[in-house]
Amino acid sequence: MLNKWEGIVLRTGPYGETNKVVTLLTREAGKVTAMARGAKKPASRLAAVTQPFTHGIFMIYRGRGMGTLQSGDTLNQMRHLHQDITATAYASYIAELMDRLIEDNQPSPAQFELLRQAFHAIDEEYDPEAITLFVEWKMLPVAGIHPVLHQCASCGATEGEFAFSFQEVGFLCHRCFHVDPYLIRLSPSHLRLIRTFYTVPIEQVGKLTLKPATKKFMRKIVRTIYDEQVGLRLKSASFLDQLERMPSFGREERPAEADSDDSE
Repeated sequence: MLNKWEGIVLRTGPYGETNKVVTLLTREAGKVTAMARGAKKPASRLAAVTQPFTHGIFMIYRGRGMGTLQSGDTLNQMRHLHQDITATAYASYIAELMDRLIEDNQPSPAQFELLRQAFHAIDEEYDPEAITLFVEWKMLPVAGIHPVLHQCASCGATEGEFAFSFQEVGFLCHRCFHVDPYLIRLSPSHLRLIRTFYTVPIEQVGKLTLKPATKKFMRKIVRTIYDEQVGLRLKSASFLDQLERMPSFGREERPAEADSDDSE
């Protein structure tokens, strides 16, 4: 059966001398894998549309086993994601996160839209680290984690001073700090940021410029959740860590898409 799907290339791998195996996240069918015959040849009509991060319309024949990519039309090549090493690194991390968490052949329209929004925002040169934080927080439910962020995870209170508890996977109010001796205290702006990352669609918020220390703080929390609760460690994370240690990392970025009291 021949299918016409809107999709984004998550990753590719070689198959023989001239072919590629392409993994796509599609709007209609979720994550699918297809053989792109001859796509490694520079003159192939499939060469451009099978580049990582490409957003396009794909014609895929599916019978038994792996599908076959018959043709494709590019909607957005995401050139900045290929030309800028920082953008490439964060896009690779997002793609790997999606690939690891989303099951094959399960319709995932919300995750497709999240990926589309994230890649387009990075391609438009918004802060890729802040965009990645949006994706990491929003993918927690896909990983089976549902943090309690609207009230105290212990007593249900919605007023007071709050901290984040990895033990409770959510907020604890000051009355319940005794529940977890290893909690992390949060400022009111940290509280708002976490809720924004988790609940607000990327393209429905304004502009956000986060200080490097704030991004590092937020990243530590969400990646500790993935590490302790999911046991997820991504290969692309090590490259991001190397980038962060480079002198040029943390240079001024265009804002991401949200508002914050932590703006510089």
